[in-house]
Amino acid sequence: MIDYNDKIFKPIENSENGETSSETVFLYKQIGNILTSEYWGGKIKKGHLIGVVDENGNIDMRYHQINDKDEIMTGICKSKPEILKNGKIRLYENWQWTSGDKSKGKSIIEEQ
Repeated sequence: MIDYNDKIFKPIENSENGETSSETVFLYKQIGNILTSEYWGGKIKKGHLIGVVDENGNIDMRYHQINDKDEIMTGICKSKPEILKNGKIRLYENWQWTSGDKSKGKSIIEEQ
């Protein structure tokens, strides 16, 4: 299992319907297979996620956030890791809003 504890991630790509950007910072915490994160920046005033990590480092998570319009947005996300040559983690994410228009998207975030 990959240990995400105390790792910082930033988006490098996102679908147009997403709210995260290169200004968004994710601070991951992990105890056992339980992952949490606080995140903020760009269009996001404050966000939280909670998920479970499987033996291959894949993450199944739920998130909620308050955007710069003071809207509460919620969603689900599945992330698949890649270990880069420099040892950092890149996560390929497939997500869907469970609020708003319920649209789907893809993003890539990378360990800083």
